[in-house]
Amino acid sequence: MTASTEPRALDSGADGPLGERWRVAAEQDQRAVLPRGEVVVSCSAPLDSGGLGRHLGELARALESANGLAPIYIDGERGVPGSAPKANSGLHAPAWEGALAAASLPIAPGIRTWAHMRAFDKQTARALPRAEHLIAFNGQALAQLRAARAGGYQTTALVSANSHMQQVVERHELARRRYPLEGSWAAHMLRRNLAEYEQAERIYFASDYIRDSFLRRGVPAERLARFPLTPAPRFRPAEARGVEWPASGSFFEIVYVGSLAVHKGVPLLIDAFRRLPQAELKLRLVGGWGSRGMRRFVQAACAADSRIIVSPGDPLAYLRGASLCVHAAYEDGFGYAPAEALATGVPVLVSEDTGMKELIGSPRDGLVLPTGDAGALSEAIEAACRGEILAG
Repeated sequence: MTASTEPRALDSGADGPLGERWRVAAEQDQRAVLPRGEVVVSCSAPLDSGGLGRHLGELARALESANGLAPIYIDGERGVPGSAPKANSGLHAPAWEGALAAASLPIAPGIRTWAHMRAFDKQTARALPRAEHLIAFNGQALAQLRAARAGGYQTTALVSANSHMQQVVERHELARRRYPLEGSWAAHMLRRNLAEYEQAERIYFASDYIRDSFLRRGVPAERLARFPLTPAPRFRPAEARGVEWPASGSFFEIVYVGSLAVHKGVPLLIDAFRRLPQAELKLRLVGGWGSRGMRRFVQAACAADSRIIVSPGDPLAYLRGASLCVHAAYEDGFGYAPAEALATGVPVLVSEDTGMKELIGSPRDGLVLPTGDAGALSEAIEAACRGEILAG
């Protein structure tokens, strides 16, 4: 059995948004909605790697804290407990994928994502261990949900890392119409997600943005349960660790952290930035691209404007020297990256379609902008550079 699924407003307390008091309250709310007993939690991403992996890590730690024993977690690296170790996330590429690779033909990221998640789901479902409860992530859970119910699990739950998939498809299509640089995985995943919504007894969400998208599409509120997400504790203001901020230089550095993808609003950010002529502005993109279209777009922008830099790696050092973080996503259920920036003390500009907008507690923390509006984004960046907003 679990506690009430009614969401509770988190109190940021005297230490401000994402401070220690807020984190304690969030972790209490995490434990309150989780099942008690033996739990299997599965996700195709490696534990604590990327947004999905960090989401998985938070679930696993909250389950251990709530139950006093670690859950059985199945991720993209370790595979199913008791099975032979396998390389490359434990999944064999489909025959058609190997044939395309041999012919040097590109595989659309959407097709690759669909195939990977489907294979992970089928493999995990075939070897589900004995347990009482299953928690699996959307887009990769359909076979597991069915197998768990057939195997006598007491409860089955789905983690929706994004808003309702119909909304994801709509938002991705908006992005692709403006920037037809790459395909979207969302359309390939729609039927699978809709079937998962029907199968799962409970759907976990991390933000009101996600919850409201389900309510608008007729999912009963009693099937929805809030599992709030938190940035890793290492993301905190430098002063809190006894470290001085870097001396202010001649640049106003804007940082974006995450995958360099169309639906994340990266081309929109680049276009908005390039409208501004100020030499003291710098845009640092911390992440990597997953398609040829995005690679060409970003490389062309960097060649045309030396103020734009791509810097893969750990974002923390870049955030500590940043003046502003921008996350102009067309859809993001939560958004770990801007939440981590805010926790580090960096103000943020985010879109209306980003779940972490709910963590912006004051005008000093950040600003929420209309999704897809390059003009509004340019104006906000320029105003922040001049100290007209996000200052004080």
